[in-house]
Amino acid sequence: MAARRTRGMTGPDVSRSTVARAASIAEQLRYECSILLELYREKESFTADVLVDGRLVSVAPPSSQLDTRDKLWRLHSALMQCRSLLERAIAREEEELGGGKKGDYETQRKMVKDRLSYLLICTGELLKTAGGAALLTPSLEGLELDGPTALFELKLWVYRIFKEVDYWTKTAITTLEALPSVIAKERVRTSRVRTTRSTRR
Repeated sequence: MAARRTRGMTGPDVSRSTVARAASIAEQLRYECSILLELYREKESFTADVLVDGRLVSVAPPSSQLDTRDKLWRLHSALMQCRSLLERAIAREEEELGGGKKGDYETQRKMVKDRLSYLLICTGELLKTAGGAALLTPSLEGLELDGPTALFELKLWVYRIFKEVDYWTKTAITTLEALPSVIAKERVRTSRVRTTRSTRR
């Protein structure tokens, strides 16, 4: 597991406005990721159909059995790993490929990193509100933080990381857009349990 969590006791009382704000940031990040990928392909002369194998981020598989808290924890954990990978990719690019003159690509890369950090703040707030972990201790074990040494492989590795951020951004949008209906169902279920208990008394 990529992170450890401490579960709270409160119920899934997640603010719709916070969910909407997080979803809006994720939409912006998705758009910015698409521009970054395009700029990187242009910079490295990659075609759009360059193959990237497997996921870099390690989290529990998706399941319909997960409640709001678990879904948010899974998403937040994945995004934290994405940020660690992205930070390392930027550092390796500057170390191995040279910082050089800052242009559209470097500006867009920083924009994606900053937007991802904003999204992490929002998902962290949602997680706490849902009674999830106030503290997430990310484990970077298993993450390919060093990357390859060969130049072409390094460029592919950086591209894989950008694709991974793009993938989890799209996952964030799907997860966040589905939250209001999931929360409503959970509240109905909780209300029924309370009503049943009151009737028994």
